[in-house]
Amino acid sequence: MSHRLALIDAFTDNPFGGNPAGVLLLHQWPSDRWLQQFADEMKHSETAFLVQLGDNHFHLRWFTPAVEMKLCGHATLASGHFLLKAGLVDSAKPIRFDTLSGELRLKPEGEELYLDFPVWTPKPSSMPEVALSALGCEGAKVFQSVLGEEYLIVLESPEQVRALQPDYAALAPFDIHLYIATAPGDAPFDFTSRVFAPALGINEDPVTGSAHTLLAPYWADRLGKKELLALQASERGGKLRLIMNGDRVQIGGSARTIFTADLRIEPT
Repeated sequence: MSHRLALIDAFTDNPFGGNPAGVLLLHQWPSDRWLQQFADEMKHSETAFLVQLGDNHFHLRWFTPAVEMKLCGHATLASGHFLLKAGLVDSAKPIRFDTLSGELRLKPEGEELYLDFPVWTPKPSSMPEVALSALGCEGAKVFQSVLGEEYLIVLESPEQVRALQPDYAALAPFDIHLYIATAPGDAPFDFTSRVFAPALGINEDPVTGSAHTLLAPYWADRLGKKELLALQASERGGKLRLIMNGDRVQIGGSARTIFTADLRIEPT
């Protein structure tokens, strides 16, 4: 019995941009050890694993090469793109995903897909000076997510964000999942960001949907806007459309399929 596999570039209009994610549709769950080994074999920042529960309804899990994640935006967008292009869901209805972060939904709107994610409102905080120094962000304002595993570091200009050259070895020992550096954006973008996750086995994540659950409420409040256009200024680059809706945020973007295949081994 074959299992369908795809490589999808998420949050981009063009192949080889945005953030690549593996997507594997399974008939039933194998062991966690097998899932982690497969994600490590794929080597992408996240691999998404799906098991169908019903019509337009799936159980979804995300793994980096090192750990299972509680939330991942680009691999969720990639999963929805895969299911829609394969004709496995009704495009007129939202796709529902049961995840470690509760039920998430995705719906297509024209050429873009929109994720419905919870907001992680950032709170003023602090970071060890050695970590700020390793980032190259000495003296920056710092905010922390409600989960306590993600930090927002606010800089003054997009040039500062693009110029960062973190010391990843110095950052990895800290129990911090995401270091999110951000600043106002160059037009037409409202803000720009870069995301580093060495503790998760990812030095720089190309485009990070989950980081925008902090970025969106911060910049919406600072700019007095409910709709935002964001640029993640990694080497691959990615753009995201954000719509605030109370304690939820709609995260929109495009995706491109690089390949589809059948898995040639049986998950165990």
